[in-house]
Amino acid sequence: MRHKYETRGITLARTSLGEANVLLAILTEDLGLVWARAQGLRKPGAKLAASLATFAESSLILVRGKEGWRVAGAVLERSWFAELGQADARRSAARVSGLLLRLVMGEGHPELFAVIIGFFAALAGISADDRDAAEALVVLRILAALGLNAGEIPGGVGGDYASEHLAAVAAGRPTFINRINRGIAASGL
Repeated sequence: MRHKYETRGITLARTSLGEANVLLAILTEDLGLVWARAQGLRKPGAKLAASLATFAESSLILVRGKEGWRVAGAVLERSWFAELGQADARRSAARVSGLLLRLVMGEGHPELFAVIIGFFAALAGISADDRDAAEALVVLRILAALGLNAGEIPGGVGGDYASEHLAAVAAGRPTFINRINRGIAASGL
């Protein structure tokens, strides 16, 4: 019998597998980034469809098998897609999620869960003017968590997105963008 792992996670990306199955990139609180298979998710009326939609935060039951991770159950806790509302906020979340998926090789890095959840919560409540600063700040925090940025980060790696932190990033934007570019270059992308 395989061990079941219960954790919270947020679905960052989905890829079709065959006629009805889906491969999901899920950032979990306990396991970090995992790629898990969900069977029958694309069938009409699939029970787990809402819980495993893109940017859905859910309580998950994952099973590790010989072919990788499989989703055995999911209960929707929060739909970040709906909470982000504006298309610009969703695009920002998608850009950050795509970068994270490119930077994290394999599985792991559970510390990134809090960074991404904090960013999504900030996106849902900040103005369009602060969105660019928040996006730069979350990328700095991701790079620092992955060991690709050793500089000072306003609010720290696990900090919030308070207006003073966003103002500091906006004021030093060229410096922070340079650090982000160096971190991405150090990753080999």
